[in-house]
Formats: sequence, C-alpha cells, structure tokens
Amino acid sequence: MNLPNQLTLSRLILVLFFVASMSFPIPFQNTLALFLFLLAAMTDYLDGTLARKLNLITDFGKLMDPLADKILTTSAFILLSAEHLIPAWVVILIITREFLITGLRLLASSKGIILPAERLGKHKTAWQIITIIYFLSYASLAEIPMLASLHNSPALPLLGKILILITTLLTLYSGAAYYQKNKNLLLT
Repeated sequence: MNLPNQLTLSRLILVLFFVASMSFPIPFQNTLALFLFLLAAMTDYLDGTLARKLNLITDFGKLMDPLADKILTTSAFILLSAEHLIPAWVVILIITREFLITGLRLLASSKGIILPAERLGKHKTAWQIITIIYFLSYASLAEIPMLASLHNSPALPLLGKILILITTLLTLYSGAAYYQKNKNLLLT
C-alpha cells in the first residue's frame, strides 16, 4: 500500500480518536478534538498532493479518499449538532447529499466505473472543513481561561451563521452538479 493510501487509512483511524474525544468528558476535550480534526484534515491534503506529485493515484485512493473525507466531516457535523453548535437540519442536508453521492459512486463502481472527486466537491469539502474547524475552535475557546472572553464575542455567532450558509449552499449545489453530470448511470 502506497503512502497516500496509508494517509487515507490513518484519517479513518484519527476519526475514531476524534469521536472519542468529543464523546467522553475529559479536560480540554474540545481542544483535543480540534487538534485531532486538524491532523486528520492535514492527511486529506497530503494524500492527494502526494498521490498527484508522485504519480501514485490508485483506484483505491479514488474511492477511499472521498469516503474517508465524508466519514470525517459527517462525524464532526453530527457531534457539533449534538452540542447544539450547528442546526440538525443542516447536518441532515449535508449527510443526505453525502449518502446520495456515495450511492452514485457505488453504482458506478458496480459498472466498472470509478468516479473520482471533482473540483467542486473538493471546494465543498474545504468549506465543510473550514466550518468544522471554526466551530471546534469556538468550543475550544470556552476551555482556555485566557481566551474564554472571546467565546462570548457577539461577532462569532454571526460568522458561524455565514459559514453554515456558505457550506450548506455549496454542499447542495455540488451535489446537484455531480448528479447532473452522472445521472446517465441511473438510466442504464
């Protein structure tokens, strides 16, 4: 297994630790979750960059990299929703889009076609990651005494709402565009 694929698998392992850090009450759990999420997000950047630079693109990577991204981001969105930081309806829309696109990819795979991630989907993932990092950082502020006053800043909730809006619209738009481009798979 090449290095980019190992990084993809390491992201899946980091998701387990991320979920555990958000699920069990430990000191600085949100700060630890932020650190783990950042580490996992870096593997997403690195695996793709290395695969392209070293010409190590594989069918495994084309399939598993986007799937690992979805597992990481949907886990984070679910946990942030449970903390009442992101509305549940937003998370449901995001997860629905991810399931539909994954289903389309599985259908394509059953026909011997690999649907790689597209540029618009990568932008969607980037905005989702930015939004998650924002809300994890926001939750972390309350845990650090020197920064706790920033947590109560009136500008932060507005910024969060703007990020949620951008992420939701881009998620829906990219899903519709991906479906439109590949809808012929459903007709054959």
